Amino acid sequence: MKKDKRFFGKTLMIFMIAFFYLPIVFMIIFSFNSSKSLTTFTGFSMQWYERMLSNSSMMESLYTTIFVALIATAISTLIGTISAIGLSKSKRVVHDVVMQINDFPIMNPEIVTAIGLMLLFITLKIERGLMTMLLAHIAFCIPYVILSVMPKIRSLDPNLADAAMDLGATPWQALTKVIVPQIMSGIFSGALIAFTMSFDDFIISYFVTGSGIKNLSIMVYTMSKRVNPSINAISTLVVVVITVTLLIVNLIPIIKEKSGLHKEEITPKKKGKFVLGGLVIAMVLSVFVLNRPATKGKYEGQTLHIYNWGEYTGENIIAEFEKETGAKVIMDLFDSNEQMYIKVANGESYDILIPSDYMIERLIQEDLLQKLDKSKITCLDLINDDVKGLPYDPNNDYSVPYFWGTVGIIYDKTKVSQEDLENEGYNIFKNQKYKGDIYLYDSERDSFMMALKALGYSMNTNDEKELKEAYDWLIDCVQTMNTEIVTDEIIDNMVQGRKAFGLIYSGDATYVMSENENMGFFMPESGTNLWSDGMVIPRNAKNVELAHEFINFASSFDGAYDNSSFVGYTSSNIEVMDELSITDFAGIDAYTPRSHNVNDEVFNYDEQTRKIISSYWSKVKIAASNAH
Repeated sequence: MKKDKRFFGKTLMIFMIAFFYLPIVFMIIFSFNSSKSLTTFTGFSMQWYERMLSNSSMMESLYTTIFVALIATAISTLIGTISAIGLSKSKRVVHDVVMQINDFPIMNPEIVTAIGLMLLFITLKIERGLMTMLLAHIAFCIPYVILSVMPKIRSLDPNLADAAMDLGATPWQALTKVIVPQIMSGIFSGALIAFTMSFDDFIISYFVTGSGIKNLSIMVYTMSKRVNPSINAISTLVVVVITVTLLIVNLIPIIKEKSGLHKEEITPKKKGKFVLGGLVIAMVLSVFVLNRPATKGKYEGQTLHIYNWGEYTGENIIAEFEKETGAKVIMDLFDSNEQMYIKVANGESYDILIPSDYMIERLIQEDLLQKLDKSKITCLDLINDDVKGLPYDPNNDYSVPYFWGTVGIIYDKTKVSQEDLENEGYNIFKNQKYKGDIYLYDSERDSFMMALKALGYSMNTNDEKELKEAYDWLIDCVQTMNTEIVTDEIIDNMVQGRKAFGLIYSGDATYVMSENENMGFFMPESGTNLWSDGMVIPRNAKNVELAHEFINFASSFDGAYDNSSFVGYTSSNIEVMDELSITDFAGIDAYTPRSHNVNDEVFNYDEQTRKIISSYWSKVKIAASNAH
């Protein structure tokens, strides 16, 4: 019986270790994968480590993470230790009240703390960036240090400091030479917890940062649309550094003791000094790296603020632009056109925005954009004619196209017949043969486009009767087909072939098809959304001349090639599009948008129609949720 219990205990322990560590092993293995696949190992390669090191944005986020974690650890450990010592000498009422306050941030949900800190900085009109992130990290690390140090202080003889002073020590000597060495293990534990909490934080950092400052957690979040294998590489690097550090700290004393080279006991005080010295050296190195001298150039000392979608920029374009101009680029990221609009409408200043077509039209209507200086724009001749002069900006007075594409159906060729697609078009989403095996995209515009086109209407209709019919079409779809409404997770899910088909942007379909040869892309003859995202300059931009320089640079062959080859969306540069369609994306028809179908349309912006569609879409999502 006892043997059975021991066997069960060992088996459980093995499964627990596997549960915690197998994902890390999996990540390390696939950091050396020769392809982008996260499920199939196709061969050994170091390419993702090379790309990681050459990706200035990723490395900058790593430097920022280390810098903030080290500074926050040092300051919070100092403040937390002093506070704990002070509380040990305070009256019981004061001690209990302060400890209750100290426990509150630990028990409080992080999202509440994050919003509170964000509102505080906004109220005090403190510009969010590196300093606000650092202050927030110090604030949430201090309670953990106090909790780590307090038990050690309680275990001390309360008369220890008095005895030291009776023997001639000054109060400062009593503190630093008597009290601190005795509680060093608690200080060390508090510092490690503080460092871990800071290094790992995402939610609070996301809300309190700004000016393009991102730590590693935020960087990974912005890359979540397509999981870049470089994330595996940088995560593996962190794991290796931590593992090596732990091995050094634990093995060196053992080796010295066995070799007889070191007989003296390693006291907590000495270990603390060793750790403190390491922290100081690391801080100095981090400051040195973060303050690398800028490249000399025409715009040396100037800063360009860009507001762009996440995972919508090539690996090298920003670094190359900074190298060529000497300027510093700060890029903030948004998740939706509406999120971008709120910030711009509220007066936040950016030099370049990259919104979608209908949002560009809205910004023009509300006089939130300035016209481009055509004498400074030298790239329009490089742009594909199919994406120039679109209805929202017929003369390209306000915008230069960045990416463009269509919306269509990504489908598994092994599950869906071409005949069904051609015969039914978008109505295949109501074919009972595929019940429970389809994705709807969580975009009110594109989902209503699909429904309206299936019914034979224009996607720009403002006829309430036609909009109601489209709503009924979608309601019937979600209630009878057991559909799953998703956003960017459709990309990885279709790479894995988890469902038969779904609605998707052509650029995302390009990536899916490059990862899974069984996937196809289909655009019904009834029409689709011909979309484009463009570079525009806001009315309140502070560096207009540099903004024009970046627009030209991003539209040049090198800049556009870096963007399109990395992201997978179709470049507006005609030469780049032609080049990639026969090299990187050869045989992938989703990369080259359909541009001559009379039923394809560009979205127009109409506020009243938008409100109707938005209200209807909320009801569709509720119906889909209830159907499950």
